[in-house]
Amino acid sequence: MPTLATYIAFLGNSKEAFEYYHDVFGGELNLVTYGDMPPMEGMPFEPDPNSVAHATLTLPGGVIAGGDAMPGEDYTVQGSIYSLLYSLDDVEEARRLIQRLADDGGSIQMPFEPSPWGSHYGQAFDKFGVFWAFDVEDAAVA
Repeated sequence: MPTLATYIAFLGNSKEAFEYYHDVFGGELNLVTYGDMPPMEGMPFEPDPNSVAHATLTLPGGVIAGGDAMPGEDYTVQGSIYSLLYSLDDVEEARRLIQRLADDGGSIQMPFEPSPWGSHYGQAFDKFGVFWAFDVEDAAVA
């Protein structure tokens, strides 16, 4: 069955980021460092054995994947036009998650409140610069 996952290339701190996301959201975390892998002949660079080659956090409804960016890659995490949209069934759980991201060094961009389109919606940057949006459709509870 085809799946689609979000992939985030972090600038050397993906282990910290994925362990944080696991703590916040739960789910099943799998981290593989270059040191965990057999030698790869033909690599265009010598990877740091402690760098994350691939990480996955499997949550109900989706997967966040990522790793440390390759040398020479200088991607901007915060300030790009994207967000991770996490749709939940529970207003209080979504409110708790957005507040946790803000309290742990992020910032709320849009308070989690009823939206004009009939759901609850809010946005926050986390401490790693990742932009999160939270939505609870047809929320009857304020």
